[in-house]
Amino acid sequence: MLGVGFGLVTAAIVALSTVALSLQFSVTRSINFAHGELMTIGAYAGYLVAKHTSDLPLQAIAAMAAGALLAWFLNWGLFRPFARRGGSNLVLFVISVAASLILQNVFQLIFGASYVDYHTSATRAYHVGPFQWTTIDIVIMVVAAAVLLFMHLMIRRTKFGKAQRAVADDILLARTAGVGAERIISLTWVLDGAIAGLAGMFLALQVGSFTSTLGFTYLLVVFSAAIVGGIGKMYGAMLGSLVIGLVMEVSAMYINPSYKETMAFLILVLVLLFRPQGIIPALSEGAVR
Repeated sequence: MLGVGFGLVTAAIVALSTVALSLQFSVTRSINFAHGELMTIGAYAGYLVAKHTSDLPLQAIAAMAAGALLAWFLNWGLFRPFARRGGSNLVLFVISVAASLILQNVFQLIFGASYVDYHTSATRAYHVGPFQWTTIDIVIMVVAAAVLLFMHLMIRRTKFGKAQRAVADDILLARTAGVGAERIISLTWVLDGAIAGLAGMFLALQVGSFTSTLGFTYLLVVFSAAIVGGIGKMYGAMLGSLVIGLVMEVSAMYINPSYKETMAFLILVLVLLFRPQGIIPALSEGAVR
């Protein structure tokens, strides 16, 4: 059961990042390969605040703010200008790949190429049923559950969520109905960055030390969860993250832990072979439903 306990913590982190990625994709219909850098900047922001205070909520706020600001800049400075010029999704994808590589080098220039240690103050281990979790493990799972619940309520119960669904379903029809599509897309990018930044901070806390490639090396795990659940489907992203997280950590109990990311890719390949539409096909018509 130890592997399952670790798997639930990993699934919580993956779910935060994957839901953010799926939300952005569902509204913009473009894949942001620089999503990993939103996680990385969140990790560095939390790390910098931790050097001055052990207040975890302040570190989380800094991580979310940094991720949101970078996401807004990526949309404003890269995606929106090219989209207005009729750039195809392939062009936007290539641009995001270039942005990812540039940002990795910028982070390395600012923070150096060496690993930085990121730890919270001393935490206790708790036995919860058959599981054993530290304080930070419990915080990660509780916060992730709260954020995912917030996302559900926002999409289902708010005008902003309805506007997101309208833009995701048909942007031209949404504009005709009076929805400010550009504003909705910009706010979605900001929300994507904030959640990804928080996920990056939690990931850094879990691994303990990281470099400028933290988010990039984890990006394929996030993509695997998104595709397993059904790309662009928020609830599919949650379920896909649970599957990937559990498979990674349970397999690490039986094989070399350095290969656990490989197990995520194996699950991805199997899903693409036997169920390419994802494990929740019923949601295929509504990206953020």
